[in-house]
Order: sequence, then structure tokens, then C-alpha cells
Amino acid sequence: MAGARALDEPIALGAVHEPAVPRQAVGIGELDRVLGGGLVRGSLVLVGGEPGIGKSTLLLHVAAGIASAGGGTVLYATGEESAAQVRLRAARLGLLDGAPAEGIRVVAEAEVGRIMEIARSERPGLVVVDSIQTATVDDLDGPAGSVGQVRESALRLMDLAKGEGIAVVLVGHVTKDGSLAGPKTLEHLVDAVLSIEGERFAALRLVRASKNRFGSTEEVGVFEMGERGLTEVADPARAFLAEHDGPAPGSVIAPTLEGSRPILVEVQALVAPGAIGSPRRTASGVDPNRVALLIAVLGRRAGIGLASHDVYLNLAGGLTVGEPGLDLPIALALASSLRDRPIKDRTVAIGEVGLLGELRPVSGLERRLREAARLGFDRAIVPRATRDAISSPPAGMEVVAVGSLGEAVERALVAAPARVASAPARC
Repeated sequence: MAGARALDEPIALGAVHEPAVPRQAVGIGELDRVLGGGLVRGSLVLVGGEPGIGKSTLLLHVAAGIASAGGGTVLYATGEESAAQVRLRAARLGLLDGAPAEGIRVVAEAEVGRIMEIARSERPGLVVVDSIQTATVDDLDGPAGSVGQVRESALRLMDLAKGEGIAVVLVGHVTKDGSLAGPKTLEHLVDAVLSIEGERFAALRLVRASKNRFGSTEEVGVFEMGERGLTEVADPARAFLAEHDGPAPGSVIAPTLEGSRPILVEVQALVAPGAIGSPRRTASGVDPNRVALLIAVLGRRAGIGLASHDVYLNLAGGLTVGEPGLDLPIALALASSLRDRPIKDRTVAIGEVGLLGELRPVSGLERRLREAARLGFDRAIVPRATRDAISSPPAGMEVVAVGSLGEAVERALVAAPARVASAPARC
């Protein structure tokens, strides 16, 4: 039929040309790592997190990095604050001098049509919209933050990003359960979803990617919140290790793996006699259902009964870890606290625990142990099946391979103090 669009012919996958993906480094190494090398031109990125966690602060640092690196100007559109309030934050972060002072263009505007008009006129290298829940489209009815307004605002900003080749970053609110507010289509529309995690009143912050069309979703960036905003942590591997005068019951060090980066984290457990009724189970940073499973396995397979005890479990520093390799450190921390016997000094543990009490292997063991050895640990408790996969253990590190949870508990805890025999009574 005349005027019909010509159909593309299918071609072999191997013959498809690899598309060019131009990136702009934001000048923050930890964030560039999570993004996969920097912001992709024409991409739409959503950044979420709890109130006060540091979303606007991080994006001001990103804007300053783009402006300082010669990536063009940055249009910062805020619907939550006035331009004067943004200036106050920038002054606190030390961004009122040099290239950021001139390169960051602030507009207190929530209407998407106006933001797009300014962006097409000024051709910035980056557009920041803070936040998508305050953005509105004049053509639609409904208040800001409604499903229709959020969806249409995101669609139009996506057209701006793709049509003009401008990277657009949206700030998103979260609900009480920590998920991003608004329609689920918002997460489907964007190219990348970044989340900022951490305790609001603690110093450490983590940036993760739950979606990234241009890179891995397994990397994590570690920052510290201070008077000058968010700064990169120099040695993330030791950032989550707490300082102790000596070995403490209920404390176990676990070499976790976040993407390609080993991070050592302290697992802390407190076991106390429970009151009448159901015992209390509180877990922070780990899956409570996994903790309940490990409590059952400890009681059934290792002779460590916790059914009538209150259990409190925490990962130091506010880190959240979901990998099954944390099973063994959690179980050892619980056993250590119940028996009031610390783990042997300078020992790390890693491994997955099965329902039969067996220990299963974990990936990247050599990388984990090398990092532990670098930080001064000289003993590691690992599953026996994983031990055979280590080609060359780190120099000076003793690798203790165990096959069951019960064996791991006996090899990990320090020996119980010997009982002093009572002296015979004198006549």
C-alpha cells in the first residue's frame, strides 16, 4: 500500500552493531562506579531515599562535578524549595566558588512544560528535577503527586532526555515501607533507579542501583555524611567494622561481596532469656525470616536452643546485606552470645547454611579472604566445599574448612573457661 512504512528485516544478533554509549563522569568515583562509569547522555535516572537521607545534597555534588569537569551547565529545577534555600545548601557544601557557582542554574519551577522550555533554550549537560512528586503538567487535572501527574511528568521528561540527548535526574520520594512512591510505571520508564540507604542519624550512606540499563546493579557506593555534605569513604572495606578493646561475645566479622567489591561487616547478636509468652525477634540489616530459619537450624542441628530466648541481631554501620553467605556469621554470632564465648581473635567467617545444618559454598571466596588478610585478619572459617576452590590462600591466613554448622561453632568459639574444683573440706 502506498505510503506504508517499510518494515525492518530481521538480522542476526551477532551482526547488530554495538551502539555508542557516551558517558559523562560526575566526578564522584563511588557514584560513577554505581552508574557503570558515569551518566549516559539522554538517560533518565531516578534517585530515591528517605527524607533527610541526602538526596538533594548528593545531586548538588553531582551538579558541581558536571560543571567543574566541563560537561556543560546544569539546570536544577526545584519544586520543593526556593532558589535561596538551594543557595544556602550550596554555601554549606562550599559550592559558591569557581565553576559550580556559574555552571549550576537554579529555577524554582514545578511545571514540566516550563522546565522543558528552559532546558531546550539553554541546552544544559544535565537537568535535575527535585522532585518528581512535586512536578505538574498544566494540561492535566489533579494535584501534584497524583498517579496521573507523576506518570505524565515522567513521560514528558523522558521525551526531553531522549529527544535532546540531555541526561535527566529525578528525585523520588519513598513510602513508609521504603519503596518508591508513585505508580510502578515510574520505575519502568526510567533507565536507572538509584537508592540511598543508611540510618538517617548515622554517618554512613550507601548508594545502590536496583535497575541500570547501562551497567551492573551489583555495585555499591559508600559515602559519609559530614558538615561538607557527602564525601567518599577512602576504604569502604573497613567502613563497617566497629572498634572493640578485644573479642566480644556475639560479634562476628563477615567478608561480604557487593558486586566486585569485598566489604567486611560486623554481625552483632544479643541473646537474652525471654519473658513469658512468645520470644522477641528483632533484626536490622538482614532478612528476619532468614534469622528465624537459622534459629531453627541451630536448635535442631547444632544443639543451641534459642526457642525461649529473645534475639536481637544487627549489622554495624547500617548496612543491609541479602546474600546467603551471611548465614554462617549470623549463626556463629547467635551461638557466641548464648554461650557467652567470643569468636577467636582476628577470625572471619562466611558460608551458606542449609536446613540439614550443612555448609554450602559461596562465590568469590579468594577475593573476600584477600581483603580480610589486608585488614589484619589471619583466620577464616569457610565451608569445606569452598576450601577446595582456593588455589592459593592469602599469606599468613589459616583457612579452617568445616562441613557442618555444629563443627563450625566448636571451631569458632574460644574454649570455655575451665571449672575450678572446690577444695576438700577440712576436718
